[in-house]
Amino acid sequence: MLVSAAWIVPALFGVVDAFAQQRIWGRTFNWHATAFAALDWLVYGVLTPLVFLLARRFPVSRPHLPRNATLQIGFSILFCFAWAGAGTLLKVALQPETMDGGAIKFYVSWVFTTLPFGVAIYLAMVGAEHAVRYFLEARARDAQVALLSGQLSTARLAALQAQLNPHFLFNSLNTISVLVKDGDPAAATSVIEQLSDVLRATLSRSRDSEVTLDDELALVRQYVAVERARFPDRLRPEFDVAPAMLSASVPSFALQHLVENALRHGIAKRSDAGRIVISARRDADTLALTVTDDGPGVETTAASQAGHGLANTRERLATLYGDAASLDVRRNVDGGTIARMRIPYREMLLDARIDADR
Repeated sequence: MLVSAAWIVPALFGVVDAFAQQRIWGRTFNWHATAFAALDWLVYGVLTPLVFLLARRFPVSRPHLPRNATLQIGFSILFCFAWAGAGTLLKVALQPETMDGGAIKFYVSWVFTTLPFGVAIYLAMVGAEHAVRYFLEARARDAQVALLSGQLSTARLAALQAQLNPHFLFNSLNTISVLVKDGDPAAATSVIEQLSDVLRATLSRSRDSEVTLDDELALVRQYVAVERARFPDRLRPEFDVAPAMLSASVPSFALQHLVENALRHGIAKRSDAGRIVISARRDADTLALTVTDDGPGVETTAASQAGHGLANTRERLATLYGDAASLDVRRNVDGGTIARMRIPYREMLLDARIDADR
């Protein structure tokens, strides 16, 4: 609408031109000629929304660049015919006495008159539409990048907080203390190394929104290793992930959050041994990551609480993949809780690693 309204400017200049020409040549002021000069430009303002519609429907860009460019040139010529037709109707209504050869002859003449600059105006409008669209898309991409950056920072801080909260550190240090008092320095050293690995992995993560499943599982294993030192007889983690899945792209820290929830709200509430199963399956173009525990089972309203670290994960999934991703947390039919995250399957290159560092 704003671009259509912009045609008021050339319409005003058309009025100025008509008035000036009449004064220069000493003619009596003719309001019909002046009105025609203005309204003829405003006709293109009426046609402008259709120009923009065709520009969006057939953008001059790949992969259909040659075809759409040819179509737009053809549309520009058709618009000249439409513009000339509207101009002819205006002429008939305002200055029928000037049409000595009749309306048809005037129309044909007016088509050739409008053709050169009419085509140029049409293509300029297409260029304007493309420029506006590219600008808006660039702004949307910048906004999405900024949003993802903020969400990743939040996820990194949340993951770090999960490892650094006083409860976690107290239990880890208490485990180390008990092992030292029991005369098992080797086990105490192992827990210290595992805790250091967790902190190092959390702090050294890049700001990328996605990592390989292999990277995410490495963080999960380090996190679970520290927790196992606290509950050596109560925590039984199982990983069911095919090697072919390790190069899949996953949101950074997302799987770690699901495992953290299973440990805190499932296994920690059991008095006997508990099991956590982390699995990955590919279903056509979808990757399903599942974390299952045999704890008391999640409550109906608990899955939606932000305190479980799920709100941030759902928001990041929606930003990264839109409606193509989902996160479902519910009570398992066999008892316990099952959390399943579905995302589009896409592969990333695996970083080179030394097995001894795993």
